[in-house]
Amino acid sequence: MPPPPPIDFDLPRSAADARIVVAMSGGVDSSVVAALAANTGAEVIGVTLQLYDHGEAVKRSGSCCAGQDIYDAKTVCDRLGIAHYVLDYESRFRTGVIDRFADEYARGRTPVPCSLCNQGVKFVDLIAFARELGADCLATGHYVRRVIGDDGRAQLWKGHDPARDQSYFLYGTTPDQLDFLRFPLGGLPKSEVRLLARQAGLDVAGKPDSQDICFVPDGDYAGLVKRLRPETAAPGDIVNLAGDTLGQHQGVVHFTIGQRRGIEIGGQAEPLYVVRIEPESRRLVVGPRAALAVASARVEGLNWLGEDQCNIMAKVRSLALPVPATWDGEWLSFAVNEYGVAPGQSAVFYDGPRLVGGGTIAETRIGVAKAA
Repeated sequence: MPPPPPIDFDLPRSAADARIVVAMSGGVDSSVVAALAANTGAEVIGVTLQLYDHGEAVKRSGSCCAGQDIYDAKTVCDRLGIAHYVLDYESRFRTGVIDRFADEYARGRTPVPCSLCNQGVKFVDLIAFARELGADCLATGHYVRRVIGDDGRAQLWKGHDPARDQSYFLYGTTPDQLDFLRFPLGGLPKSEVRLLARQAGLDVAGKPDSQDICFVPDGDYAGLVKRLRPETAAPGDIVNLAGDTLGQHQGVVHFTIGQRRGIEIGGQAEPLYVVRIEPESRRLVVGPRAALAVASARVEGLNWLGEDQCNIMAKVRSLALPVPATWDGEWLSFAVNEYGVAPGQSAVFYDGPRLVGGGTIAETRIGVAKAA
């Protein structure tokens, strides 16, 4: 079969003299990136992070970049004739991602572990390793675009295919990191990526995409958190907004703000949703959907990739559409009330297709939203 078409990796020197490091998870996306990089004529090195945690919590559910995934990444590298390294990052991943994930749930918050991973293990550590190898860039399989602005600096844009766009999880990328990173798949649909994998003769061409958080492949988040933080499985009261006890729950770990399933309180005039989680008292506060209306949210740990805009489009869940909002340096105010906004979630800011910043929601305010 013919080799995959060339893609510009924006190398600072001729490809014959350049070195590209590719972050390889063993999936089809990063494998195609490795094939595209090899097709440039540059020296290419594949790097896989071994994130498998040997603790019982993760043994029972599997893990990211372990076993078969590492084997698949090595097989692709052998096929392409490039070097392959496996880095043992179990401890860093456990403390920086898994433990923080469990701690956030124990606090009654809704964490976004993929953002934590990208801000730490994946980008900070991988970029440092790539630089140690003398690489000119680190390429990944994320569906986002790196666009050079009029000022000559790299910008982060949404992936061309909205169904695959992963920009929400990359808001923590710094300008210096973005200068070094490359995202060759950002302008491609997934169907074309799989076609490129078949053209390159890669065995992973038909490998299914991961559908869950990598360290919870069975989707049982509550099971993992209960094993790591047993106190989250303690039963407690379900109360209404007035504080009246309506029933009992079997652990706050089973609930997130905005959730309706699992409350199981009958005889109510309206369906009940989780409005607030109080882990210290083990109370679950529930109410009608109207009680979930959020007018504004305080955002902390902000990272700016843009020009500190005030009028933006904001996205507070990975699958949500960006909505008009204003930013005053601390509070994000929505033009129209948002529902199901929870502390711990990422708030990501856009200017059209460009990601300009983002942070973590620390608290929310109810009320009537004011037009942005």
